[in-house]
Amino acid sequence: MFSKKEKKEEMQKNKPRTMERNVIAKTTTFVGDINSEGDFRIDGTLEGTLKTKGRVIIGSEGIIKGNVESTNADIEGKFSGQLSVANTLTIKSTANISGDVTIGKLSIEPGATFNATCAMKGALKELNKDNETKKASEKTA
Repeated sequence: MFSKKEKKEEMQKNKPRTMERNVIAKTTTFVGDINSEGDFRIDGTLEGTLKTKGRVIIGSEGIIKGNVESTNADIEGKFSGQLSVANTLTIKSTANISGDVTIGKLSIEPGATFNATCAMKGALKELNKDNETKKASEKTA
């Protein structure tokens, strides 16, 4: 029914794309805005805005001054600015964070410096569900 070539092309279309990892090396300073679909590892310095659907990793010597929007983030180095993480933000013991943080979930290791205002996106939904459940049980009682 299908030739081998057509099967191969169909399989490639349906195959999930692998996310590429972009790296800003230790001796590199980048000033500007970055938009990407893939993951980012920062071991150098980034001054500007980074928007990605992937994971942002700030290495132990990495520094970001600016705005970051990502799906997940792991921070070992320094961050200053506005950070928006849709899912999980993991802060390692060597991290130093200041600014405004909006997250889905938060994990902080002992020893980390976290001087930021922090808002959790999912917390309101859970509180509303709990309140609705309590109200419903009060009505039936």
